[in-house]
Amino acid sequence: MIHLPNRRQVLALAAAALLPPVAARAAAMRVAAIDWGMLETLLALGIEPVAATELIQFRKIAVEPAVPQSATDLGLRGAPNYELLRIVAPDLIVISNFYEYQRPMLERIAPVFAQTVYEAGVPPYALAEAATLALGEKLGRQAEAKRYVDETAVEITQLGATLPPSPARVFVISLGDSRHFRAFGRDSMFGDVLTRLGLVNAWTNETSYSAAAPVGLEALARVPEASILIVSPLPADVGRSLPTNALWNALPAVRQGRVAVLDPVNHFGCLPSARRFARLATAALAGQSHG
Repeated sequence: MIHLPNRRQVLALAAAALLPPVAARAAAMRVAAIDWGMLETLLALGIEPVAATELIQFRKIAVEPAVPQSATDLGLRGAPNYELLRIVAPDLIVISNFYEYQRPMLERIAPVFAQTVYEAGVPPYALAEAATLALGEKLGRQAEAKRYVDETAVEITQLGATLPPSPARVFVISLGDSRHFRAFGRDSMFGDVLTRLGLVNAWTNETSYSAAAPVGLEALARVPEASILIVSPLPADVGRSLPTNALWNALPAVRQGRVAVLDPVNHFGCLPSARRFARLATAALAGQSHG
């Protein structure tokens, strides 16, 4: 016996036929990003956000992927312009656990999608992979997310293979003044990527998510064989004073030319930042080995 569809089923089929595919609907979704790590992940998946935070600084510090000029700048990550966000009228707002305190305000504007990438004591790379896949699932970009995760892992492995076989010890630091540094440990993206490149992080003390509290430069002498990678930007006065800083110049790595200043990378980034850091770090270390 043939069962003909009823009127409701016919209307549902007709409406479905008028809708674009799921991926196309997701691509058309208006997405705003509060967190920079989520912003760079959106861009890596081919999603152009309608709005995001601190875009002038993002373009200077995170650098890549490039943010379209059409994106509205919402101001500070910690205190975005909610009224402007309301005017932009996103369909979805993406955040990380850092900005959960904003959820009540944000949910008055649009649904909120949050992912955790940084936890104290936890290497973040695998969490960034999971966040990428989850965001891809949410936006109908599953294939793009899986491909980006796979390509990132392959690239980091290939970059690691270009380094000398014996694991080198490396400090990854940032400088706030001419006498102190912050060290990136195992629960930072930089520290996690060092390990994945086959290197050894010379900083073994505890850190908090990204970098240890300011430490005196003399601590860098505790591992005299270690190279030093400085993540930009450097304060202008530090750049001017380091060449004549006696304490700095006494460090074994400085005396032996095992120091490099890397271009800026997002300290709290996701996989795009991991890839950028891996490229910059391996290029710098290769330059030292051939120096």
